[in-house]
Amino acid sequence: MTPIAVTLAGSDSGGGAGVQADLKTFSALGVYGATVITALTAQNTRGVTAIHDVPAEFVAAQIDAVFSDLEVSAVKIGMVSQRGVIEVIAAGLERWRQSQVVLDPVMIATSGDKLLAPDAIDVLKRVLMPRALVVTPNLPEAAALLDAPVADTETAMRAQGERLLALGARAVLIKGGHAVGAESVDLLIEPTAFTRLAANRVATANTHGTGCTLSSAIAAGLAKGLSLAEAVRAAKAYVTDALAAANRIKIGSGHGPVHHFHAWW
Repeated sequence: MTPIAVTLAGSDSGGGAGVQADLKTFSALGVYGATVITALTAQNTRGVTAIHDVPAEFVAAQIDAVFSDLEVSAVKIGMVSQRGVIEVIAAGLERWRQSQVVLDPVMIATSGDKLLAPDAIDVLKRVLMPRALVVTPNLPEAAALLDAPVADTETAMRAQGERLLALGARAVLIKGGHAVGAESVDLLIEPTAFTRLAANRVATANTHGTGCTLSSAIAAGLAKGLSLAEAVRAAKAYVTDALAAANRIKIGSGHGPVHHFHAWW
């Protein structure tokens, strides 16, 4: 059977992040991708100039259309900027009995633009996190979710991951891409397991969509039957290679995208 993953996320008109990055990632990794659009953004490699939120009832309609027909094996959730949208997504996950859920708490774009309304943060923590198999915050997002300083050591990263677990997530992947040092270290924290994933840090300005790509790569792995730890490990390897190849393509004048199709062109 063809593995199918669905991304519930915002559209990036520049093509480097959001549902566009998710679909490219799914395709690159041999998974059929479907979408539920939560927001439209006017965006390019330099930043976000406007956001148009999709009404919650239309998000719900998209969810029911997709899940009533397609045999979905994994779900990736990205930009969900409004409280009402978060609530209908949570209800949809329950209605369609989805458990292989990767939640990427997209709060700040690579350009620094805020993508999540302040009053939606509590709802995301309370309603969506307990339904996620894994939550994948970067260092600033983890700090914002916990109202804490940004972790600056692996010990602090692990402590914040443990605190996020206590909020109800079944696993947390704290991403160290915003840290400094020769290695980029991510920590996968589960209730009974701990995995340190390290890769050489890639020197490139073309990092747009990195978080979207990693979370959708994890969902792709889950859709193909990998365990969570295997899916995370494979996703990190894919993203590292996509970053290493990012300078081979020239897209825009700001933070360009990673090279999703580095293995082909």
